[in-house]
Amino acid sequence: MADRNETIFATLRDGRTSSWIRPHVSGADRLGQVISGTDVDAAIARFERFAPILRELFADGGWDGRVASELIAFAAPESESWWVKGDHALPMTGSIKARGGVHELLCIVETIALTKGLALDMLLTPEARAILGGHRVVVASTGNLGYSIGVVGRAFGLKTEIHMSADAKMWKKDRLRDIGADVVEHACDYSETIARARAAAAGRHDTTFVDDEGSRHLLTGYAAAADELACQLEARGIRVNAETPLVVYLPCGVGGAPGGITYGLKRRFGASVATVFVEPVASPCVMVALASGGVLPPSVYQYGCDNDTIADGLAVPRASSLVLDAVGEAIDAVVAVTDSAMLDWVRKAWHQSALRLEPSAAAAFAAHAPFCLAAASEPEWPRLDKATHLFWATGGSKVPEPEFAALLSPDLADAQI
Repeated sequence: MADRNETIFATLRDGRTSSWIRPHVSGADRLGQVISGTDVDAAIARFERFAPILRELFADGGWDGRVASELIAFAAPESESWWVKGDHALPMTGSIKARGGVHELLCIVETIALTKGLALDMLLTPEARAILGGHRVVVASTGNLGYSIGVVGRAFGLKTEIHMSADAKMWKKDRLRDIGADVVEHACDYSETIARARAAAAGRHDTTFVDDEGSRHLLTGYAAAADELACQLEARGIRVNAETPLVVYLPCGVGGAPGGITYGLKRRFGASVATVFVEPVASPCVMVALASGGVLPPSVYQYGCDNDTIADGLAVPRASSLVLDAVGEAIDAVVAVTDSAMLDWVRKAWHQSALRLEPSAAAAFAAHAPFCLAAASEPEWPRLDKATHLFWATGGSKVPEPEFAALLSPDLADAQI
């Protein structure tokens, strides 16, 4: 195992696709105790309670207020079954952050309401907006989490302060400012930006810090998606068991979204689902954490990676310790993919199925071939010839047209988009 991990580190230093895989698929018994099934059920119930309020706040699109996405059939290679979980088109925010980020925000709003004696059906009144307007939410983001907190927080009347790392795209900063969020720019990576945002929020009256590295509410919001997916698979007649396993490809930044989803999936399907985290070769923070075997997650810089990737949502040098405590032993594989592979799949997803994806989301598809190759070499892994492959599309529907057109260009190289 040590020799294998050294090979992984050497491959990453060379900027090449790499895979880390367990000897066998993990079951629900490998989940940590950071969150519980009761916590996930509470998140599901909270989304239901707030659905009528969200429907009123975002009434223009005729949305029912439920945070849910489509399960989309994708043109698969012969004999394979491919599906896409369409979180790239989630309501309000157009990204997976409408699950964890919005759930965290609903927890904040609910706590303020209870403290001030406001019933939930009063949250749309001028009185409630005046009360909520006295509170500020602070978060660090490379874009999508900040946008989710910003757009929904502003809709409720909260002040929002978004700290953006150097990796964040300018158009994401601009759209936050357009909705009235305070944007604070930092010339550093995401891990340092989180530390600076945390320090900025500390000790400030009526301020709540949303901690992307350490929030249980974020995890449970993401975990709630597993029940939604289970119902969709059943409706499609897709069975998930030892003979017909489910392989789920999850783009990974700091780890919150794939970590929460992994918890929910393992809770529902156990060892019948294989969870594959997908990272850029420049930012493989979960891969180096699992391969190194240390107590604290290391930085990718220690292994010769530069954290410079077109996938801004995945440009994270150090994984969340909370996520590793929650699901570290339940992550079945991690695949690190190149920027060029992500861009290839942005184009394929668009031309084959009209899916408008960011490179971060397209990373899921780029992991399929290297993962299957790695799994074929493990004798204790189930055969994948009857597996269902599900690619979690995490964002992209709100990418402005000029930027998306640039992503589709075959000439794209070092353009800053």
